[in-house]
Amino acid sequence: MFESLLLGWNRRKLKDENYGWLFNPYQGDEVVIFDTETTGLNTKTDVVLSIGAVKVRGDKILTSQSFEVFLKPSKEISAQSIKIHHIRPCDLEQALEPLEGVRKFLEFIGNRPLVGYYLEFDMAMINRLIKPWLGITLPNKQIEISGIYFDKKIALIPQGNIDLRFDTILRELNIPRMGQHNALNDAIMSAMIYIKLQHVHRI
Repeated sequence: MFESLLLGWNRRKLKDENYGWLFNPYQGDEVVIFDTETTGLNTKTDVVLSIGAVKVRGDKILTSQSFEVFLKPSKEISAQSIKIHHIRPCDLEQALEPLEGVRKFLEFIGNRPLVGYYLEFDMAMINRLIKPWLGITLPNKQIEISGIYFDKKIALIPQGNIDLRFDTILRELNIPRMGQHNALNDAIMSAMIYIKLQHVHRI
């Protein structure tokens, strides 16, 4: 009931009815796993540098339908953040304007459920781009893979301290870490985690 009220309240704020389909109930069998690379971890002041996403249908990662876009930053990229995401100013010379990039992202995801690792952060960063333009936050259903992992792990050790670090989850599920750290590779690894978690009762 409360979620329905929030959805309706969000829907009434939509500035462009051409994007009303975002609020339609999803009838398909796919989810989109996505990740962002940003200038930092402050959702109010940092900006998105790249978005990577991939569709999953059942147990299949549809790598042929992957998505990756680089965005022009509105602030200087610090040397400290470059050490993390390895995106240099010269790598963004052909990057899209943020609004153009996020528009392409919406076309890719449609109204599919969104899946990610600590998805709340990525959603906050995307919503900062969308809200001034469309007046809304993304209404897509959200699925947090660290939450699924926690629920399956806590069943085995109810009083335990669960390590939810990305590398720990990969190791526990015997999923190889892909070499280069970027938004698309992180999305693909998250997709592997998501699929594997659908088939294990306890970890």
